[in-house]
Amino acid sequence: MPKLNVLDQNGSQVGDVELTDTVFGIEPNQNALYEAIVMQQASRRQGTHATKNRSAVRGGGKKPWRQKGTGRARQGSIRAPQWVGGGTVFGPSPRSYGYKLPKKVRRLALKSALSSKVQDGSAIVLDNLTFDKPKTKEFVNVLNNLSADQKVLVVIGENDDAVERSGRNLPNVQIATPDQVNVLDVVNHDQLIVTKDAAAKLEEVLG
Repeated sequence: MPKLNVLDQNGSQVGDVELTDTVFGIEPNQNALYEAIVMQQASRRQGTHATKNRSAVRGGGKKPWRQKGTGRARQGSIRAPQWVGGGTVFGPSPRSYGYKLPKKVRRLALKSALSSKVQDGSAIVLDNLTFDKPKTKEFVNVLNNLSADQKVLVVIGENDDAVERSGRNLPNVQIATPDQVNVLDVVNHDQLIVTKDAAAKLEEVLG
């Protein structure tokens, strides 16, 4: 069972916490991680690509010449695909690239991502994170106290307007609640800061 120090906003140790093995201490499953990341990236694709087929191209209502007797090949429309300015054959059309993985695979991937952060020493447990009012400078001071100087994912127990507004202008910081945490965000950030109550909620949901 992984045991981590609990720090306050000043970076001082105020205790320790034993995290659940089944959530923060498993052997990361690389295949599940890969599948979950590909699924999320596919779901984020806009899929708005489109070309005009012959029914969408303007013009071409009249048959260009009569069917027989001209010596030329028969043609029904100047907007057929073989004509310049004609419609596109088998072009892309708007679609969704999203798909879903089995629930067990998604849970395994998230637990693998969280466990890898703990094993790498990139996870920090924070006693609490609160501000009297939104203040980006105070948020930066907390990060400096925790030596969090890279891309940071901060997981708080519940929505807190002061905290979220304090950190939203920082380019390397993302704030999430336990129900918003996903594999891609955990993997894409160098460090994970999680409050004690957020860790407990993650253990409750994933355990």
